[in-house]
Amino acid sequence: MKLTEPQIQDLYAFTRQHFVEHYDLQTELVDHLANDIETQWQNQPKLSFEDAKNKAFKKFGIFGFMDAIEQKQKAMNKRYRGYLWNEIKKWFEMPQIVATIALYAFFYITFSSKFTAIFSLIFYIIISGWCIYKSTQLNRQFRKRKEISNKKWMLEELIFKQAGGASLIFMSQLYNVFTIPDKFEINTLFLLLFSLAFTVLTLINYISLEVIPNKAEKLLNETYPEFSL
Repeated sequence: MKLTEPQIQDLYAFTRQHFVEHYDLQTELVDHLANDIETQWQNQPKLSFEDAKNKAFKKFGIFGFMDAIEQKQKAMNKRYRGYLWNEIKKWFEMPQIVATIALYAFFYITFSSKFTAIFSLIFYIIISGWCIYKSTQLNRQFRKRKEISNKKWMLEELIFKQAGGASLIFMSQLYNVFTIPDKFEINTLFLLLFSLAFTVLTLINYISLEVIPNKAEKLLNETYPEFSL
């Protein structure tokens, strides 16, 4: 016996009732439940769909789909970090490395200046405004995409909502620039490392808010063959 289309849709609804929000994970779980139910019917042809479904669900344990959700989130976070790392590496290769060196030199000169606090305040205002604007824009795009497709994909949510996390880290660390003279003994090594840290944070911010979202369609189609459908 094979499941009917209404029964398949019932399984999708069942996963949503058990707090599985993302369509990609719903599909994986529906496929797993369907295979389990059809295996049960091979041995017990008279078993009802509801009883078979409940038996299949019990095999997930007392936490239900929570372990599956956690594993999927870890896998998608790892994939997202892979995209981020691949993009960062490009900025240390020709020709982008020229821009990276220029950015590094800018930070080093700025933090070496006696006007560090003033430069940092100006930079903080500019970067904060840009980060807030881009984060808001990406969240708006994500909501529109969800309304159009009526589906939420886990990687898509990471691409359009995870970016805000990078900007928060950056802005929280930028405040420390104001207290550099009070907390640390300023020397060349410290300035070199501090400038490098800010260079990397800036690149991560730009890649998260601009580069990866612009490649969203390509990345999503690579991950989910059914996404374009």
